[in-house]
Amino acid sequence: MSIVQPEFEYVDRATETIRYLEHGWPTDLCRWHSHAEYELHLIVATRGKTFVGDYIGEFKPGSLFLVGPNLPHNWITDEVAYSEPVEIRDMLVQFSQESVDQLALAFPEFREMEAMFELAKSGIEFTGFNSTFARGHLERIRNTRGAERIVAFLRFLVRVNEHAEKKPLSVAGMVQAEGNSKQARIADVVDFITTNYAQEISVDKAAKMAGMSAPAFSRNFQRLTGNRFVEFVNRVRVSQACSMLYSTDDQISTICFEVGFQNLANFNRHFLKMKGMTPREFRETAMRELASNGEARA
Repeated sequence: MSIVQPEFEYVDRATETIRYLEHGWPTDLCRWHSHAEYELHLIVATRGKTFVGDYIGEFKPGSLFLVGPNLPHNWITDEVAYSEPVEIRDMLVQFSQESVDQLALAFPEFREMEAMFELAKSGIEFTGFNSTFARGHLERIRNTRGAERIVAFLRFLVRVNEHAEKKPLSVAGMVQAEGNSKQARIADVVDFITTNYAQEISVDKAAKMAGMSAPAFSRNFQRLTGNRFVEFVNRVRVSQACSMLYSTDDQISTICFEVGFQNLANFNRHFLKMKGMTPREFRETAMRELASNGEARA
């Protein structure tokens, strides 16, 4: 398997203060990466796993996130549940810290957003945000240019700042600087784990991939991700198990082995620790949510 190097995106601020992007799925843009800009990101379609810094969670249509500068992130669609290509999965805007600072300097009233931007350094999910409302704002940003685009963007920022339910995500300061080969090599390993979680992935194997000794790798991995290596692997496996629990009828024991755990007791213990409920309780809760939303199971 070829490992994708983390990519760093650059926006020419001389011609474009904010950058609008959208993409479907699958796409090479779905990767573990970071950039200097803030990113306000709406999931339009599919379910899957959210990776922001050291946070691993689930996303679904309507999930809205704000990711701060240089905070690594990725959204991975559950390939078990979705096999057909999607035309638009993500809609997002990127903007710089400089733009935020200049806005507050010119208009002191915008300083009320400072707390949100500070929280965004760890990543935010705006839980319960009206997805139709969010998509409408992003469409206006997409369909306008110049000053009209800036006005549409600022209106959206005001609305997300007013939203009360801001869930902080990462607890680790995972700053990636371009050209830092140590961080890039750790990011390669993270990328590998998120797509090869079912394999037996030892610390020694991961250290060899990163070109480090096992002790140096373990130390750097925990510093950059906020997790010990084995803990991170187990978090990825439990997160994948969650996807399979709500998208398939596979037996829990089958899912346990398919995501890489070697025995059911160990799987149940880690799942309960991370999710606060058993795999069976998680499946029952997920099924009730799907039924309440009128969604058909894949």
